[in-house]
Amino acid sequence: MSSIKFINELEATHTTSLYGLEKIIADNDNCEYLFEAANRVRQKFVKQEVHLKALIEISNICAKKCFYCGLRSKNKSLKRYKMSADEVVSCAKEAAISGYKTIVMQSGESSAFKDDEICKIIREIKKFGVQITLSFGEKSFEQYKAYKEEGADRYLLRIETTNQALYKALHPNMSLKNRIKCLENLRILGYETGSGLLVGLPGSSAKILARDLMFLKKHDFDMIGIGPFIPATNTPLEHSKAGEIKLALKANALTRLLLPEINIPATTAIETLDPNEGRKMALRSGANVIMPSITQGRYHDLYRLYPNKFCLKESVAEIYDRFDDMLALIGDKISLTNGNSVHFNQRQGL
Repeated sequence: MSSIKFINELEATHTTSLYGLEKIIADNDNCEYLFEAANRVRQKFVKQEVHLKALIEISNICAKKCFYCGLRSKNKSLKRYKMSADEVVSCAKEAAISGYKTIVMQSGESSAFKDDEICKIIREIKKFGVQITLSFGEKSFEQYKAYKEEGADRYLLRIETTNQALYKALHPNMSLKNRIKCLENLRILGYETGSGLLVGLPGSSAKILARDLMFLKKHDFDMIGIGPFIPATNTPLEHSKAGEIKLALKANALTRLLLPEINIPATTAIETLDPNEGRKMALRSGANVIMPSITQGRYHDLYRLYPNKFCLKESVAEIYDRFDDMLALIGDKISLTNGNSVHFNQRQGL
């Protein structure tokens, strides 16, 4: 049976069966049909405007041992760093002046930054009139609450896979249950909450990916990031086969069809696998967010989640202008709004 029936169902109703998702994922003959449907839904619900959000990777110190990640604590070959508060704030100020409406701060999962340091940085950056997204991993309810009270607006906490056995195999001493609890706490606290998947992990399958997508639909997140698995050096999976970019784009498109009003980034991992066309393909298959790294030069190459990570060796303003030009060429434009998803605004009655 062709997957077209299920793609049409998704475009019309934004729901389908688990079997339907599996059929679409396994069918490589109708990818363009799927991508075109996702692009139509993107244009209908979130227009042809792309949120450009400045990403600052404030530290690569991580206490976790995830098998796929180059930042894992057991990777002793990686030079660790922690930006100073002044460096982070200065970088954010430059981004705000250049036109970015959102500052995203990301780090490994650790206590390298104390909570009072994070809160002070948030307070200083909020003075620039921007939205703040955090991605620091699992924290307590009280920590999330403190960040929110100081002005943090959004939080990204990718789950990567919802399959219990696979999650346990890839995340030593971590709990899928606790990851989900953290996401629930973020929603309770009023964050615009994001999660995401790592597609093509060893041991995954079309059935597992379909169930992952159903999980995202059920939990009704505001933002979803989909990236292909890229083997990282000095990790247990360094010799594994990389995930396919086409599969990541399919998951991207299915996410847009299932959750038409959310924000979906064109992830750096997709562009790493195809530096020339990856970002454009992601936008044409449902994505509506770009998060270029503006981490300062001496730190940028040290945030090594995987090898050959795509980056632009340009100034903050030049990166903004580059994407402004690129989007114009494909008929899109940079959004001048604050970067909230349509979905979040509607939930909040905004």
